[in-house]
Amino acid sequence: MLNGPLRPAQIQTQSFRANRPNIAGPDIPEPPYPIPLEGVVQRGFGRGSKDLGCPTANLPDESLPGMVATVEPGVYYGYAQVLPPEGQQSRLRSEDHQVWPMVMSLGWNPFYKNERMTAEIHIMHDFTDDFYGYNMKALVLGYIRPELDYTSREALIEDIEIDKRVALASLARPGYKYTSDPFFSNRDET
Repeated sequence: MLNGPLRPAQIQTQSFRANRPNIAGPDIPEPPYPIPLEGVVQRGFGRGSKDLGCPTANLPDESLPGMVATVEPGVYYGYAQVLPPEGQQSRLRSEDHQVWPMVMSLGWNPFYKNERMTAEIHIMHDFTDDFYGYNMKALVLGYIRPELDYTSREALIEDIEIDKRVALASLARPGYKYTSDPFFSNRDET
């Protein structure tokens, strides 16, 4: 379901970047949001941290069909939480298990010529260690922009930084206070 032909993405341009809003979406989430996602964090292509300076957590394909059927490829924002596997001691700090803002790329990553759709979530928090094999819950609350292709890695990195700022500004509005949503686990349980 998540494999298929590459979808053509528009090329990122200076004029697109100049016209980007600082806040995305309405003052409160509207359908189809919120969209819940959860799964065990898997290893991805290893380029988020290395190439882009933006570590990402990858969800398994089986956690995506509900979102893929509802929205288009693009960049989204919301909140995410990382929890240790059931019955295992966490090697992360307790604060690492809190609910944190996130930005997510859902798509084909045309700059890298992916042959399958992926969901790569960047949680805006500095974790003490990696969390492959941990459980992640994400609540997608809004859309930032379409998936784009890039003529350079630097342009991609610049847009990722803008995406993070837009996500934080969008989530700062009163209608986006979802950190204590029942979907997330109480951090005292971790």
